[in-house]
Formats: sequence, structure tokens, C-alpha cells
Amino acid sequence: MTDVLRRGRGSLAFGFLVQGVAFALLVTRIPAIQDRYGVSDALLPAFLAAVPILAGIGSVSTERLVKRVPPSRLLRWSQPVVLLALLGVGAGERMVELAVALAAFGLAVGMLDASMNMLGVSLQRAYGRSIMLGFHAAYSLGGILGASLGWAGAHWDLALWVSYLPVVAVLLPAVLVGSRWYVDDRGAATGAEEKAAGEGQVVVFRWLLPLCLVMTVAYIGDSTVSNWSAKYLQDVLGSSEQLATVPYNVYMVTTLLGRTVGDLGVRRFGAVAVVRAGALLAAGGFAVVAAAPGAWVGMLGFTLLGLGLCVLVPQTFAAAGRLFPGASDAAVARLNVFNYVGFLIGSPLVGALGDLWSYRGAMLVPMVLVLVTLVYARSFAAQPDRYGGGHERPRTADVGRGSNGL
Repeated sequence: MTDVLRRGRGSLAFGFLVQGVAFALLVTRIPAIQDRYGVSDALLPAFLAAVPILAGIGSVSTERLVKRVPPSRLLRWSQPVVLLALLGVGAGERMVELAVALAAFGLAVGMLDASMNMLGVSLQRAYGRSIMLGFHAAYSLGGILGASLGWAGAHWDLALWVSYLPVVAVLLPAVLVGSRWYVDDRGAATGAEEKAAGEGQVVVFRWLLPLCLVMTVAYIGDSTVSNWSAKYLQDVLGSSEQLATVPYNVYMVTTLLGRTVGDLGVRRFGAVAVVRAGALLAAGGFAVVAAAPGAWVGMLGFTLLGLGLCVLVPQTFAAAGRLFPGASDAAVARLNVFNYVGFLIGSPLVGALGDLWSYRGAMLVPMVLVLVTLVYARSFAAQPDRYGGGHERPRTADVGRGSNGL
């Protein structure tokens, strides 16, 4: 490994960490944001849905932009926008200011998520071994830090801008400095042979579809935790408001643990076995949450959820990069859209089922959906002929001719 790759890996991991901090600070303070701007319970889902919709637009735009601009440059400038938009959410006073800040946050997050994972896939290709889970472990660590800061803000009843300003003041210059060492494909020379073997590919949706479904299911589960864990613990399991901020932190701690050792698991047992085990653990976690008699048993369920869901998303991005080595940026950008599809479906789905039926029953729906991953687990195999549900990978020349290319 060259020093360039090592620095690139470290700087990218820091970028993932900062994104975890920013996102956790937003989602853990949703009740405070709602109170500050007077957002009604009926209007709140519209605000929550707008962010992933705009993020999807940002991700699609990134696919087009990377044809002219390196992913490292997009990441370098989208991350400061995310941090400034977060500060805007905390500093505004009128509903229109909240809408503008969330719109900027959503568009920038879509570009940020896509470009980060593009760089992660190309670095993994250069390293020649699984390192993708490590980047997402850094995101989980950032989520823990952000959720802890969110807890402190709620505990001491701090104004949103007081909670956000010091974080942005520290992280903004840090990411600008750290971005100097990002490594694009052209810098990841050790992965050039595999990428060159697929030059000329275009992304064919039917080959990417199994991974898109897994990504959607994973983020339905993740959005359920992000948007409903606090409300579930407080309203259903009878916890205090302060304790209700803890489940997301517990979830992020267990995702950190799972992702820290996950790359070793992939190298030892293979991606297919790790993905299957993760799906089973996640389904068990939802079952425990749904049946929990009290807050602490609910915490156990969120612990299992973190350990299970944590492996699915990083391995999905990695699998897309292996499937389309000559078009990995495009594959990652399109796959990333289903991140937001999952968020867009998950939060309203659980909320609607909770209102019409019960929140306990609503937790069983993502439990069933995550088990769908078992059907498509073979799509994560390292062997090219096992992608797409056991079919042979199309030859590069054939891919370009297909009418299914998007």
C-alpha cells in the first residue's frame, strides 16, 4: 500500500465520521426542531419526506457530474454545505427558513453520500480486500458522537443553534483540510487492472435490481430506528424523554461494533454469509422491539438491530462496485438513490401503520421486509457468475447493446 492510499483511506474515513455527526444531530433533535418552528404533527412527515427526495435528486445529479468532475471534488464541497445547512436548521426562526435549510441539506447529502461511497468502492478495489465496512464504522462513530451531543442538548435544554454552532465551527475547517488527501480512481492505481477489464460498461438495471432491493429494505429498517425509536420508547414503552434519546445511540454503538469487525468477517467467511447473518439478526431485533414489555428490553432489540443492519449497506455498495468495475461510479450513484427510497418508504410506513393499527404491529413490517435479503444474498458473492441471482455476468460488449441500460 502506498502512502497516497493510506492517507486517502484515513481522510475518507474522517469524512464518513463527520457525516455521521451531522445526520445524528439532525434526527435526534427532531422534536426540538418541531417545537422551534411550530411544525405540526400533520406537517412533520412532509418535512421528513422532503429530505430524502431531494437527496435522491442530489445522488442522480452526482452520476452526471462525475463524468466531468472527480468524486473527490464533489465530496470536498458538498460536505461543508451539509454542515452549514445543519447550522441553518438550528439558527432559523421562520418555517420558510427551515424549508430552505432542509432543502440544502437534502441536496448536499445526496451528493455527499454518493461521492463518499464512490471513493470507498475505488479504494477497496485498490486495496484488494474488504475495507468498505470500516468507512461505515467511522460513520457509526460519528453517529454516536452526534447522538451524544443531541442528548446533551436535550438534557440541558440548549437552543438548537447553541448545540450546532460549536460542532460546525470545529468540523468545517477540519473537513476542508482533510479533503486534500481524497483519492479518486486515477490515484488508486493498484485497482486499475480490474477497472480496465470492465471499461465501456453501462449499468444495466436488471443486474443491479437485487442490490437495489436490499438497499431499500436496509434503509427502511434504518429509518425506522432513526425516526421512530425515540417516540416508540417514550409513547409505547413508557420511558422518559431523556431516555428516549438513547435508542439511536445504542443502535449506532452496535453498528460501530459490527462494522469494526465486519471486514474481518467478510474476509473470513465471505460477503454472502455475513449478509445472511445480518438479515437474521436484524429481523430478530425487530421482533424483540415489537414484543418488548419495557424500555430496557426495547434497548436489547435496538442492539440486535444495529448488529444486523450494519453490514447490509456497505456490502451492497461493495457488491455494486464488483459487478460493474468499469462503471462503478454510475452503479454507486444509482444504488444510492434507493438509500433514500428506503427512508422515504420507512418513516411514513411505520407512522401510518402505527396510527391505523399499533406501533408494536408496525415494527413487524420491517422485520418481514428485511428477511427478503435472504432471497438475494447470493448477489453479494465475489464470483462474477453468481451476480444477478445466479446468472452469468453479461460481457462488456453485450452490456452496451442492451435495451435495459439506464
